[in-house]
Amino acid sequence: MILPTRRAVLAFALVAAVAPFGYADPRVLQVVALADAALVVLIVLDALGAVRPDAIGVTRHGPDTFSVGRESATTYRWHNPAARAARLLVREVRPALLGGTAAPRAVSLGARGALRHTATVRPLRRGQEGGGSFAIRSIGPLGLGMRQGRRDLPWSVRVYPNIPASRLKASIAEAVRHRERGIRAVRHPGEGRQFESLREWVWGDDPRHLDWKATVRRGKLMTRLYEEERRQQLMLVVDAGRLVTEAIDGQPRIEYIVQAALLLALAAVYHDDDVGVMVFADTVSHYAPPARGRRGLRHVLDALAVVEPALVEPDYPAAFRYLAVRSRKRALTVCFTDVIDRFASEALLANVAGLRPRHLPLVVTVRNPELDRLAVDRPGDVSAAYRKAAAEDLLQARREALLEMRRAGALVLDVDPARAADAVVATYLDLKRRGRV
Repeated sequence: MILPTRRAVLAFALVAAVAPFGYADPRVLQVVALADAALVVLIVLDALGAVRPDAIGVTRHGPDTFSVGRESATTYRWHNPAARAARLLVREVRPALLGGTAAPRAVSLGARGALRHTATVRPLRRGQEGGGSFAIRSIGPLGLGMRQGRRDLPWSVRVYPNIPASRLKASIAEAVRHRERGIRAVRHPGEGRQFESLREWVWGDDPRHLDWKATVRRGKLMTRLYEEERRQQLMLVVDAGRLVTEAIDGQPRIEYIVQAALLLALAAVYHDDDVGVMVFADTVSHYAPPARGRRGLRHVLDALAVVEPALVEPDYPAAFRYLAVRSRKRALTVCFTDVIDRFASEALLANVAGLRPRHLPLVVTVRNPELDRLAVDRPGDVSAAYRKAAAEDLLQARREALLEMRRAGALVLDVDPARAADAVVATYLDLKRRGRV
C-alpha cells in the first residue's frame, strides 16, 4: 500500500493555500490542479523507490516468561538486504498481556546494513497469550511517499503473578517472631532420614547408623541420630467458578486468591515442604501432585499464571473426588473459594467435611470490605437503609455457612483481601509448628 508522508501532506496544504486566488484569476486553479497531479506522481514514484517492507528482516531476542509489573529488556535486530538505504517507521503489535500496540519508532538502515536496538517490555497482567506483528512503513528517498506492509513476528508468552521476595521474607519473619515468643521448638527423635547429631554407640543401637568416618576420627564407635521427618504435604485447591468472579476494590477476587496461593507456595518451599495445586470450576482444569522444591513451585506458577474465573457453577463433588483419588497421603489441603449462605454452599460443606480425617482442610475465603462498610454505615435515606439491611443479611448468611464448615471439622480463614496472603502464610506456619498435619 502506498501512502503520503507528512511532508507530502504539507506540500498539498501549501498548494491548497494558493487556490483562493483562483477567484481573481482562473488560471491559478489550473496551476493548482497541475501541482496536485505532479505531487501525486512524485508520491507514487517516491514510494516505489523505497525499500519494500516485506524485504526488511527483523528478529527478536527476549524472554518468553515475564512477571507482572517487572520490566524486561527485549532486543530487536533489523537487516536491510537492499542496495539502497531504508528509512522505516515501525510499530509493534504485542499481545494484550504485554500492553498491546507499542509506540511508533523510527529505524534507519544503510545499504545492506543492520541495526540493533533494545526495548523495555512491562507486562500488565498475568496469563498466557500469543500473536504479534510489526506494521512497517518504508519512506522513499524524497520523503513524500511510503510503502506500508506487515511482518508477522508472533510472541508466545506466559506472564506469572509477581510477589516480591522482600514481602515473602517479611511475612515469614513476622510469623517466626510470633512463634518464638516464649515457645521453643520440640525435637522428635525417630527413624526419619533427617540428621540430628552424633553420639557414642551403645549396645542396642542400630549398626546401620554407625558413622565410620567419625569412629576413625575419634577412636571410638560413633552412631548417627536422626530426627523424625518433618516434611509435610501442602495441596492448594483453587476454585475458579462464579463465586470468585466478583470484583473487590476494582480488582477481581481471583487476583487476591492467586497472590495468597503463590505466597503460601513460596513459604512451603522455603520450609522444605512438598506443594501441589488443583484448579477447578465445572471441571478440573489443572492438577499437579505435591512435589518438592523448584519442581513443585514451577507447577504452582504454571497453574496460577493462566487461571481465569468462569461464570459457571463449581462442581465440588467431581473436583473433590478427583482429588481423593490422586492425593492419598495426608496433606494440609487449602481450598481458596467463597461462600454465600449455607444452602448455596451445601456441596462445598459436604465435600470439605469429606476430606477428614485423611487430610486437614483449611478453607480460605476473601471478604468484601465494601459489603462490611455497607453493613455498619448509618443510612442517610430509604435506599441506603435497604442496602444496609441487604448487606447485613448477606453477612449473616455468610457467617452461618462458615460456622457450618467449622462444625464439620474444617479450619476456616475469612480475611480481608489486603491481608489475605500474609494471614494464610501465618496460619500455615502456626499449623506446622503445632504439628497439626
